[in-house]
Amino acid sequence: MTASKEQHPASKLAYRRQNAWDCLGEAEKAGVMAFAGDYKKFLDAAKTEREVIGVTVRHLNNIGFRPLNSMMKLKPGDRIYTVNRHKALIAAVIGKRSLEYGLHVVGAHADSPRLDLKPMPLFEDEEMAFFKTHYYGGIKKYQWLSIPLALHGIVVKADGDPVQVTVGERQGDPVFTIPDLLPHLAKDQMDKKMADAVPGENLNILVGGIPLPGSELKKRFKLAILEYMNREYGIVEEDLISAELELVPAWPAMDVGFDRSFVGGYGQDDRVCVYTALRALAETSLPERTALVLLSDKEEIGSSGNTGMESVFFTNTVREIAARCVSNYNELTARRVLVNSLALSADVNAGFDPNYGDVSEKMNTARLGAGAVLTKYTGSRGKYESNDAHAEVVALVRKLFNEAGVIWQTGELGKVDQGGGGTIAHLLADHGMDVLDCGVALLGMHSPFEVASKVDIFMAYKGYKAFFSG
Repeated sequence: MTASKEQHPASKLAYRRQNAWDCLGEAEKAGVMAFAGDYKKFLDAAKTEREVIGVTVRHLNNIGFRPLNSMMKLKPGDRIYTVNRHKALIAAVIGKRSLEYGLHVVGAHADSPRLDLKPMPLFEDEEMAFFKTHYYGGIKKYQWLSIPLALHGIVVKADGDPVQVTVGERQGDPVFTIPDLLPHLAKDQMDKKMADAVPGENLNILVGGIPLPGSELKKRFKLAILEYMNREYGIVEEDLISAELELVPAWPAMDVGFDRSFVGGYGQDDRVCVYTALRALAETSLPERTALVLLSDKEEIGSSGNTGMESVFFTNTVREIAARCVSNYNELTARRVLVNSLALSADVNAGFDPNYGDVSEKMNTARLGAGAVLTKYTGSRGKYESNDAHAEVVALVRKLFNEAGVIWQTGELGKVDQGGGGTIAHLLADHGMDVLDCGVALLGMHSPFEVASKVDIFMAYKGYKAFFSG
């Protein structure tokens, strides 16, 4: 027999990405599976940004968090939250050290790519009724054809009365769809570039096909739908102008693979980071520095608007917290709090897909199953619109994760010249704080059915919890 070769001492100097499953015992694997089961329930209950915030508020109330505006003074251990227009939220656990030493922030976003109804959506054509849509965020339009869609949202009537709408989620509910062109007649369509094969104005939702009685009536298919909506919801067509109605995939989150190692579902960008950050915060009792979760809106369309990361919601909330924590508070106090803070921009990254391996640079691309992803910079091509975390910040987070037994990896979003993407990291950094991107790798990002590894989801939660405690 040939003697086994001893490993050269220099081999210990090399970095090796680990498969996180290899690092877990059977009991820990069972815990990962249980955690993923709870996460799937969250995905099913929170398919829109309003639903994310609504589910979160109910949970925070149940575990002892209180509205910020109900507390005049804050002390270490207090658990507070505040909501911005049902679409953004900040929750925090006050730490032992003075707020002027800075916060530990985990910032995620509550919105996901989808189809929104236009203000005047309802029309009929060739004895069928349709809704017109405007897609939200970066989607591949063809992926939204011929799948079951559910309608979620709110209609605010002329008198200000809000009406909640959810159709397509309960057993027995109808669903909606955008019919695709049959392949027998699709020669011209299939000769086009994928980006041009389905015009945005053709993403029309099939909503009805039974007319009102009376063949002399004009637009009686449209009128039948209006009559139905008035009967069910008490609304008229003009009310749709003051509505926020979204079409999302009607299917639930599911296990993927014989071994159930993956979660497949809609909206994991970025609700996988929302859920893991909230779970980590809920299990944080008395941190050294104040631990804060920020859930922003509009990230998928540039973080604009008064619920997006570019708004004053975050800075104003920090001021409100500081005014309740620090004696002799002034504007300089709030600036010190922000500048001395450390943040993780909690957003997803691209997992390596061997079916499309040529768009990735293998040495620097995340793998599913290799743990949470640390991303030093995002942006596109020449790091445009990137935060690019400082080396000291990356080293600090590495140390926190290693000491807590968090399995992590590094990754970036594709080859340098291929494309790229961004997060809210650079907007957090505008306040002077240090920021590093940290999230979960996905397959099929921005599709109606994104895929994540259960062990990566768990490691993100474990990483955020270590960060809050560090």
